[in-house]
Amino acid sequence: MARESVLTFTERGIYCPAGDFFIDPWRPVDRALVTHGHADHARRGHARYLATEGSAPVMRHRLGDIRLETARYGEARRIGGATVSFHPAGHVPGSAQIRVEVGGEVWVVSGDYKVEDDGLSEPFEPVRCHAFVSECTFGLPIFAWAPQADVVAQIEGWWRANAAAGRASVIGAYALGKAQRIIAAVDASIGPVLTHGAVEATNAVLRAQGVALPETVPVTAEVKGKDHPGALVVAPPSALGTPWMRRFGAASTGFASGWMRLRGVRRRRAADRGFVMSDHADWAGLNAAIAETGAERVFVTHGYTSAFRAWLETQGYDAAVVETEFEGEGLDSPEAVADSPT
Repeated sequence: MARESVLTFTERGIYCPAGDFFIDPWRPVDRALVTHGHADHARRGHARYLATEGSAPVMRHRLGDIRLETARYGEARRIGGATVSFHPAGHVPGSAQIRVEVGGEVWVVSGDYKVEDDGLSEPFEPVRCHAFVSECTFGLPIFAWAPQADVVAQIEGWWRANAAAGRASVIGAYALGKAQRIIAAVDASIGPVLTHGAVEATNAVLRAQGVALPETVPVTAEVKGKDHPGALVVAPPSALGTPWMRRFGAASTGFASGWMRLRGVRRRRAADRGFVMSDHADWAGLNAAIAETGAERVFVTHGYTSAFRAWLETQGYDAAVVETEFEGEGLDSPEAVADSPT
């Protein structure tokens, strides 16, 4: 008789029959193991949650009073007939891949990941497995990221030029992850760094758990651009082009996203500058990460799934597409939307 699969793919989410739990489910379930705190992976309505110690504060901040257990990276937990552990995904602080072992067979659900060490998140850790569930948000060869230091230098050059011309520099970046990458990496001697309420609320949560971030100035109703000349303003992408921007007067706008690699996206966003920076792996990163797992079977979940599956098959993998409600990196996704009116 054939052995039951370690993980199955259901209308509620990725399910482990042996442990009777789900990973990043998008419908309410009894027990949810969560890879990280972004809204398409950590949702309200589950009876019980398990996540890393690093993800827990953001999840509580976003989801409210939830029944949440935490685990350290690498700590093995027995849940029913399955052994689970969390391993760094390099996506945002606290993000994890989830390793599930049943009867000696190992599957890994990556959640979202990137392989470049951003100096803020726990660096990606390859996990050996038989089957790997991988995102492929940027699963085409056109997506190739420059080193973070190069992108930061571009942002700093834009910021300096704007400051010299008497303009504020307003950059759109996810409130969890990318915003903090930028804040932590740029040269704060160029000028003050101001933050939208959604970004500053996340900063406060991360600082409280020991993440080192430079000083920032929250943008409140009383804050005016003229009081902070030459500022870099970090805000969710949805805040750009709204009345919230009026307080800064003359300002140049930029977006930090992997989608800035595509000229059409830059034009549609009508931003002055696009900076190619993503918290997801690029084409080379995806291929390297999958190879390092040693997996023979690969399930691709969100992004350029059909094209990436076809590519993996040419490389000898047993590959399949899994339909999920994960969204990857999108300028109109829940993560890009401001959740604070300030």
